[in-house]
Formats: sequence, structure tokens, C-alpha cells
Amino acid sequence: MGEAMDATVMVGLTLVLLPIVGVLMALTPYLMKKSECFAVTVPEVASTDPYLKGLKHRFLIEMLALTVLVTAIGVAFWVLDNAGGVIAVMIAGTLLLTFGGYALMLFNRKKVSAYKKQQGWHAEAQESVAFVGEGNAPRAISLSWNLLYVPVMLVTLAIGFVGYAHMPDMIPMQMGFDGEVSRYAEKSPLVVLMPVFIQLFLVACMVFSHWTMLRSKKPSDPKAPATSALAYGMFARAQSIFLLVTGMSICIAMVLMPLSFMGVVELMQAGVAIMVVCLIIVIGSIAISVVYGQGGARLFARMGASDELLADDDEHWRLGIFYFNRDDPSLFLPERFGIGWTANFARPAIWVIGLGGVVLTVVFVVVIMSIA
Repeated sequence: MGEAMDATVMVGLTLVLLPIVGVLMALTPYLMKKSECFAVTVPEVASTDPYLKGLKHRFLIEMLALTVLVTAIGVAFWVLDNAGGVIAVMIAGTLLLTFGGYALMLFNRKKVSAYKKQQGWHAEAQESVAFVGEGNAPRAISLSWNLLYVPVMLVTLAIGFVGYAHMPDMIPMQMGFDGEVSRYAEKSPLVVLMPVFIQLFLVACMVFSHWTMLRSKKPSDPKAPATSALAYGMFARAQSIFLLVTGMSICIAMVLMPLSFMGVVELMQAGVAIMVVCLIIVIGSIAISVVYGQGGARLFARMGASDELLADDDEHWRLGIFYFNRDDPSLFLPERFGIGWTANFARPAIWVIGLGGVVLTVVFVVVIMSIA
């Protein structure tokens, strides 16, 4: 009965991802700078333009309607106790909301670009950012904070080896939503090390993301460089702290894996706990996005808007989200449509880093699959 209840909870938690993804996508145009509308540079005063406000409003309504539709389908499968259907809807729905939202963004971007030409908005400068010294502006926290991961991984390792003698010869590794174990692995030191391998891969991803924040281009508004630099610094600091909290939370939750190997907790219970942690993290991410906006845009939303288009770098953004600028030495910079950072794909180093990431991921997957 307990396992069945855990399975129901797991399926329900999986389904919650749909409205979270949909709402975040629907709110994205409202989280960007006033000088950007659907990845097009516009004068700040245009944020109150009725036509552009109407485009944002329709995008919001359309994305929310799509979110309600796919979520309702998922709920229907959940009510029918069809776990496979719920998972299928969750995967297909997430892809639909993500790529559907992007397609809708491109559709509106085309409209905004045409409207921009019609209004005669243009700028002499082609870069949309200015640069200021670090000064006393806040910034992302130091990479040294990532040393906090070390004791968590050591605890995970210690629990595994201390409890090794109490583990069964065949350790359950995978369980279906019906509560039945579908795959076992023979007890071995490598199996005990598997949770630590997963933690190491996660930590590598988190540290790399943290590094990109510190290495990112630090944009500021040409008409208010100090104020906008402060806003971006506060945004970067909040995001780096949240990134560390996220990584630590997942790593701590991973301690449940060796405990499940020993039978102290059920495998399904460990999965539910990790899922709850992930959902809390996603909700927290949305909260930070709403409070700060992309690059700290919402911190100073009431600052006086300019009717001038001081700078414009639309030509460097392909399809609104891919940045190509051979004259820009920066490897990373804030995203144009969305929350976070992206890369300057015109820099060869980015392709080397990307290839390295792919190789590391493939090696990780092969190692984990060979152990499990």
C-alpha cells in the first residue's frame, strides 16, 4: 500500500512540471529589459506601447491556454491511473511548451522587427551594452564556495562503505511506477561509488555554470551605467547563490541512494524525495526570475524610460537567441530571451567547450550504465 501511494505521489509530482514550464515560458516577455521586446531592441519607452503590450498579452494568454490543455490531458491520465500516459504527456507536453513557446516568440519577433522599422527606431551604435569597472558593484559569489560540496560527497561515500556489509547481494536499481523493481545490480564497490559519481558529474556542471557567471560579459545601460550595473550585479549574485543552494540540495538528497541500497529507505521513497527537492528548486528559480527579471531588469523597472534607441545589436542575435559576434571577445553573456546566460557562438573556444561537455556527458552515461 505504501509503495503504491509513493508511486502515485511520484507520478503526480512529475505532472507538476508541466504548469511550471508553461507559466515560466508565458511570463518570459515580462521578465526582460524594457529595451527588449521578443528579442528585438526597442526604445525603453516602447514598453508602454499599446501594440507591443498587446503582443505580450496575447503571448501570455496563448501560452497559458496551451499549458492548461496539456496539463489537463496529463491529469486525465493520472485520474485513470495510467502512469505511462502521464509520463508520455509530461515529456511531449514539455517539448511542446518549450518549442511551441519559442516558435511563438519567433512569430512575434518578426512582428516587432517590422513595427520597429515602421516606427523608425534605429541607433548609430551597434552594441547594446556598455561596460563599467567592477568597483563596489555586487557580483556572483566566489568559486571557492563550491568546496562545500566536498563534505557532502565524503558523507555519501562513507555511508556507502560503512553500510556495504548490510547491502543485499542484488541491489535494486530501478523501480516502476507500480512499485515493482525492474532492474537489479550485483553488489560491488563500483555500485556503492555510483551515487558519488553522479554527485561528481552534477558538481562539475554546477561549477561550470558558476564559472560562466563570473566570466560573463557585464552589460549596463548606456544612459544609466552605474544603476544598471548594480542591478545586473545583484541578479548575478542572487543566481550564483541559488545555483549553489540548488547543487547542495540535490547532492544532499543523493545521500538517500546508499541508504536505499541498504534498505533503510525504499527506492521509491528516495525517488520521491529527490523529485520534491527538484520541484522546490524549479519553483524557487521562477520566484527569483520574477523578482529580479533577466539581468536584474525588474529591480529598477520604475526608472525613467528613454524614448531614444541608444544602441542596437539585433544583427548579432540569430533567431533571437543565438549570439554571433566575432568582434566581441566575450565567451558568455546574458540571454536575450529567457533567464540566464548564453554563449558567443562566434568564438572557437565555445565550440571546444561544448564538445568537451558532450564527451564528458557521454563518458558519464556509459560509466553509469555499465555499473547499473
